[in-house]
Amino acid sequence: MLRMIVLGLAMCSWATVVSAEKRIALVIGNGDYETIASLKNPVADAELIASTLEQLDFEVTLASNSNLQELRKTIADFGRELRSAGRDATGLFYYAGHGVQSFGTNYILPVDTELTDAADLDLVALEAGSVLRQMFSAKNKTNIFILDACRDNPFESIPEFSDTGLAEMKAPTGTYMAFATAPGAVAMDGRSGGNSAFSAALAKALSVENSPIEQVFKTVRVDVLAQTRGAQTPWSTSSLTDEFIFAKSDEPAPSSDPELQAWEAVRQSRDALQITLFMRSNPNSAFFDEARSLLAEVIAEELAPTDVASTRTAAPIASEEDLIEAARVSGSLSDYEAYLQAYPNGTYAELAQYEVSVLREKAAENGETLPSPVPAATVATAPSETAPVTLTSPVAAGPEQLVGMTIPEIILSRPLFPPIEDLPEEFWAEKTCSDCHQWNPERLCTQAQVYLGTNQERSLSKQHPFGGAFKKHLQLWASNDCR
Repeated sequence: MLRMIVLGLAMCSWATVVSAEKRIALVIGNGDYETIASLKNPVADAELIASTLEQLDFEVTLASNSNLQELRKTIADFGRELRSAGRDATGLFYYAGHGVQSFGTNYILPVDTELTDAADLDLVALEAGSVLRQMFSAKNKTNIFILDACRDNPFESIPEFSDTGLAEMKAPTGTYMAFATAPGAVAMDGRSGGNSAFSAALAKALSVENSPIEQVFKTVRVDVLAQTRGAQTPWSTSSLTDEFIFAKSDEPAPSSDPELQAWEAVRQSRDALQITLFMRSNPNSAFFDEARSLLAEVIAEELAPTDVASTRTAAPIASEEDLIEAARVSGSLSDYEAYLQAYPNGTYAELAQYEVSVLREKAAENGETLPSPVPAATVATAPSETAPVTLTSPVAAGPEQLVGMTIPEIILSRPLFPPIEDLPEEFWAEKTCSDCHQWNPERLCTQAQVYLGTNQERSLSKQHPFGGAFKKHLQLWASNDCR
């Protein structure tokens, strides 16, 4: 009898260990809507997150294109499973698809949603809070609630639906809540056949070993901001009382040093854009040289042709552009003076002269002996400077691709240079400004006025997708009160 009691206690103890490790996830992707606008990527997003979670020891239920009855049953089953898993289990809910808010309440839309009157919304849609109630009823320590459901408003024709995005939600105790974008904002669905910026970043960040959940979603936020050029900011809120790590390993836990944590996340991502952003944000970091080496390695891998036929040939750029770009990248006195010797009256002559004066002044302070300076150039006045520049004035100088184009035409064309130094070509070469910015004359004017400030020469000398000549044109337009 005593032996059986001991054995029973041992089995109870083993069961407790198992329950402590149990992770349960419900992942839903709705895209093929019957009466409202379909979405390209939620099903692919859900499949990506589901497969990622399975690799992280979650027991995953994946549901695609569910109607209202199926949604209710799937979520009820999820709640029952979580309640039976024990107090130490972790529950995770992920939804990608249409979502709307009404009177401050968020709703998940099943694929059979049909609505003509806003008053009927709670009859044809599922309140997001009902999922939280199921999770909270389990009384388990950790729940994670993720919505990638803020893409647009599918009921714009119904007057009562004037709010965009989703409403802010409060996290019940023990819950981490994450949204693809901030309350009231709209997220991007992504390219057809691919994934949304949020789900792609999330899948990558989840697998970073020993990264606390807070760091995971911070990494997601940085990644999405970079991918969308600031147009989408993921948002989260937490009432967790315990630490949670998705990808545990036997390696030592990461340091509490925020810079080290950030670098570890970026290093493991091997993402050129994140590495570049880390370098720009941490120019004095102890990891800067390592980041630069990794960036070179990643870019070489991404751009390496698989065969001769796939080798890409860069479009030829005028030699003036080559010289000023070489000087900008190297920052050396000799390169700036080489530009001035070749183009004393060039488009960038004033900027080059400014850099030369700054570099010589620094050298003098350091006691360095330098060759005699290049004689000051007489800067020719470009035709565009003889008359006030307006929004529709053609660019008179600069790269041949831009000469003769107006500001509205240029911002709809493809960039000539990467917006961030060393950014791989596939991230920018086929884009336009409208992919990243909702430009209008007022916003353009605000940007152009930056080039009239006290640090205008420094601002004008920084990298721009359309080069310094276009920035100079914007400056002239701003000086004409953006007419």
